[in-house]
Formats: sequence, structure tokens, C-alpha cells
Amino acid sequence: MKSVALHKNSSSDSSVNTELLSRTGYTILAINVGVFSVVGIILNVLVIVVTIRHRQLRQPLSYALVNLAICDLGCAVFGGLPTTVTNAMGYFSLGRVGCVLEGFAVSFFGIASLCTVAVISVERYIVVCYPMGAVLFQTRHAAAGVVLSWVWSFVWNTPPLFGWGSFELEGVKTSCAPNWYSRDVGNMSYIIIYFFLCFAVPFSIIMVSYSQLLWTLRQVTKLQVSEAGSTNRVEVQVARMIVVMVLAFLIAWLPYASMALAVIIDSSLYIDPVIATIPVYLAKSSTVYNPIIYIFMNRQFRSFAVPFVLCGWNPWASDQQISEGETTVASISKSQKVSPKGSLK
Repeated sequence: MKSVALHKNSSSDSSVNTELLSRTGYTILAINVGVFSVVGIILNVLVIVVTIRHRQLRQPLSYALVNLAICDLGCAVFGGLPTTVTNAMGYFSLGRVGCVLEGFAVSFFGIASLCTVAVISVERYIVVCYPMGAVLFQTRHAAAGVVLSWVWSFVWNTPPLFGWGSFELEGVKTSCAPNWYSRDVGNMSYIIIYFFLCFAVPFSIIMVSYSQLLWTLRQVTKLQVSEAGSTNRVEVQVARMIVVMVLAFLIAWLPYASMALAVIIDSSLYIDPVIATIPVYLAKSSTVYNPIIYIFMNRQFRSFAVPFVLCGWNPWASDQQISEGETTVASISKSQKVSPKGSLK
């Protein structure tokens, strides 16, 4: 009964230690969030710096990749670090204004990140499925996708600042997010629209794009135009990469979105604060693996990033293995007897 009552408290009571976790529990959370935040900051800064330093990396897709790094960097700095501090203290010590600012910042950068992932999925779909140039993903398209990501996120995260919806403490009460629990009509209308436009739409775009991409790869395999077995090997390699990307997205965001949707649908549903914290931190962990999956699997980027980190030494310099993205485009282009102008990089 005590945890239920605390769950309904407003963030105005955030300065009171709710004791939802033991001192050890809060310390463990602080260490975990701190590690993810610091690693996320380092990786995403590396992505931005290396891309700026090397002209060869400034391709249309790089706009989306760098934008993803900026979004994740924002989440780590404005969400991860403050949450590390509040977990270390055992309660939310930033007050009502701090709750609103943190909730807005994390939501703003987080939704922009989701939208950017959707842009990347569309780019990969276009490059692989339209290698003949009927549809080209150019710099202006990448820039438009980046701008749209920020505008879309800003439009749907600012209403709580003006009274439509709100930001409240979540989980073990050491971080803030959109208020999924209030049954107020205005708040409910905002949350339903927010869930649909900021979670369901990006997720649908990602799933449709990657499904079409895999279907295209399957069709190419049936043509059997490459050397014996090579096309099947390529399909397996690229399918594995795509599965990793989609699974990473699902692991990070689907539990959080599902929990929010369940609370919206069933007002009487009670989720233990400790259990509710798990999806929150899974979503925030995307700041670390996003740069790894979307960028460090890119052989060209790695060839610049590794020497930058190791002061000029690249242990993979002699690696001649073609990246999955290059192999995909080359195979599809070969099957259609056109020049492989597209690239996943």
C-alpha cells in the first residue's frame, strides 16, 4: 500500500526519499546509468568528430548517422548524467522545474532519435531496392529527414510545457517522463496522440522498410545470377545485420512503449516501480549501441575511427572483407546489370 501511494505522488514530493529501493539498489542503478552515459557520450562524440574530420564520410547517409549521434549524445548528457546523480542520492533532488526540464530534454532527444532511425531505415530501403537510380537518396533528402526529425519531436514534446499533458516522475522516482498515469481528459488525449505519432509511426516505418528490404534480397537470391552459393551467403549476412538492427530497436523501445500503452488502456493497472524502471533504462541504453550498430559496422567509418582512437594504428588495415552493405548493393546491382552507385555507407 505504501508503494501504491507513493506511485501517485506528484513530483513536488520528489525531495522526499521514497525508499522504493534500498541504498544498495540506488547505488547499483547509479553505477549502471553512469557507465552507459559515459560510454554513450564517448562513442557519440567520436562519431561526430571523425565524420567532421574526414570529407570521405560526408555522404547523404552521414547526415542521418551524425544526427543520430547528436540525439543520443543529448539523451546521455541531459538524461543519463542527471539520473546518475539522482540515483546516487536516492531520490529526485532537482525539484519540479528540474523534472519538467529533464523530462522534456530526454523525450525531445529520444523521439528525434527514433525518427532518425526511421530515416535511416528508409535510406537503406531506397538504396538496396532501387539500385538503378529510379529513386535516389540524395543529400537534400537526408537533410530534410534530419530537419523533420527535430521538428516532429519538438512539436509533440512541447505541449506539456503549456498545459496539454505533463511530465512526472517514473519508475523508482529518480527520472521524469511524460505522465502516462493521469486519467485527466486533457492528459489522456495528449498521451494517446503522442504514443501513436511518436512511437507507432516510426516503428511502422522501420518494420515496413526492413521487411521490403529483406523481400528484395530474397528475390535476388531466386535469380541465381551470382556465383554458386555467394548470393545466399550475402543474404544471410545482410539479414543478420538487419535482424540485429530491428531487435535492438525492439529491445530498447518496445518494452517501454508497451508499458505505457498498457497503463493508458487500463487505468487500474498497477506496475511495481522497480519493474517499471527496467523499460526506462533499456530505452536509455540505446545511446550506447546505436553508434555501434549503425556506424561501427560500417567498414569505411571504422577505417577512420580506429586510427583516430589508436593514434594512427589500425589493426584491421589489411582486412579486405567487403562490408555487408557494400556486398548487398553490389549483388543487387550485378543482378540487374547496372552500375552500383548506391551504398549503405
